[in-house]
Amino acid sequence: MPHSIRRGFFRRTALAAALGAFAAALTAVTPLAPPTPAAAAAGTLRQVTGFGSNPGNLTMYEYVPVGLPANAPLVVALHGCTQSASDYHAHSGWQKFADQWKFAVVYPQTGTANNSLSCFSWFDSAKDTRGKGEAASVKQMVDSAVARYGSDRGRVYVTGLSAGGGMAADLLADYPDVFAGGSVDSGLPAQCATTQAAASGCQYSDQRLTPAQWGDKVRGSYPGYTGPWPRVAVWQGSADTTVAPVNGGELRDQWTDVWGIGQTPSSTRGLPGGTTESDYDDGGGRPAVALFSVSGMAHGLAVDPGPGPDQCGATGTYYLDHICSSYYTAKFWGLDTGGQGGGTGSLPAPSGLTATGTTDNTASLAWNPVSGAASYTVYRDGAKAGSATGTTYTDTGLTAGTAYGYTVAAVDSSGAQGTPSAQVTATTTGAAPRCYTDNNYNQVRAGRAHQSGGYAYANGSDQNLGLYTIAITHTLKETSPAYYVIADTGC
Repeated sequence: MPHSIRRGFFRRTALAAALGAFAAALTAVTPLAPPTPAAAAAGTLRQVTGFGSNPGNLTMYEYVPVGLPANAPLVVALHGCTQSASDYHAHSGWQKFADQWKFAVVYPQTGTANNSLSCFSWFDSAKDTRGKGEAASVKQMVDSAVARYGSDRGRVYVTGLSAGGGMAADLLADYPDVFAGGSVDSGLPAQCATTQAAASGCQYSDQRLTPAQWGDKVRGSYPGYTGPWPRVAVWQGSADTTVAPVNGGELRDQWTDVWGIGQTPSSTRGLPGGTTESDYDDGGGRPAVALFSVSGMAHGLAVDPGPGPDQCGATGTYYLDHICSSYYTAKFWGLDTGGQGGGTGSLPAPSGLTATGTTDNTASLAWNPVSGAASYTVYRDGAKAGSATGTTYTDTGLTAGTAYGYTVAAVDSSGAQGTPSAQVTATTTGAAPRCYTDNNYNQVRAGRAHQSGGYAYANGSDQNLGLYTIAITHTLKETSPAYYVIADTGC
């Protein structure tokens, strides 16, 4: 929400509205078949269609790292005004940690048909409340991703920048039964405005509400909810003139009140980039709310390009070089401790992990010894593949032409496992499954599908592709000779 385009922040044009209505009508008469459980192409940002009725007219993209295990976390990341899903994916740094810590990322995208500046409608009660509009579309995206990837419903998180941050706060209030945590980056408190006319006041002014009044806006978003509340990180630049710094304090007041804890921090610490983290602990001594104040930062998402473990992202318009906010947010949610076998022991991570060779169904690994290690545990794509007493291991029973991610952890004589190593990728030899992307008419002509009653069906699996027409395109994967399945989310 750049200051220079404030006046256009909430505008809609009649043409944009007409285009949105036209798109909705077109979808109604040319429905796409729903997505199948087939795995997406790992390591690629992909558009997902058919995720639900989509009342908010959003587009869904997702990133799935190589070797995503079952029961992995899921992160929803919302871009800011004038941005897109691919732009946010390329700059925000979430890809790095999705690869490293194994979680999928969903990127909802809005557009000019919804708002002239492609802003999420955090200020519109017809679009940002439970079961309505854009909020309902995001919920459908979560359900779609969880169903296809077996994600852990107890570890779903949402983050967003600027207008996306305001929508993230609304989603946390609307769906505390869906999101275990959230992060609001240069954004607004949940339900701060319910009309466009009131939105500017939220951006620029102190609303002079008590913590209880802010908390009531959350509690009123899902009346009667008695479950656990999400853990919320708040990021705010002290030099932000588009979303005034007071919003960071208001968010802190809102979520600490919801948690029933005070507004005095339990602890503070200094971080890189002139950042101060203030934590507000729950009754068990665990941070429920964290406020990250970045000294001198203007309006945008804090990134810190570089190869270090706490660095991420790329600079650009509204991507500001201060600190890797995605890294500290992910750690606040606990995403760094959720996989690859824990790490409760004191042994360091093995160094030098290398893929020394592959065949069409095996991958051989080697690494440097760790002093004090009695054995080593090998993980393939986040799940235990086997153990070794030495510093080599050959994994068997693999699929040809497939990439696998491996880590290794040292185990001491008591059975305690140390920190996992950095990941290495090994790709088996041989041909990978072939995929074909084309419209339904050409899929039938090529012999990969057949038509009946005006609809096209994949040969072998008989999955419904939708109307037998050039207007609908699908990707078909040949999993065995003359047997095809829908693979729209990746081959």
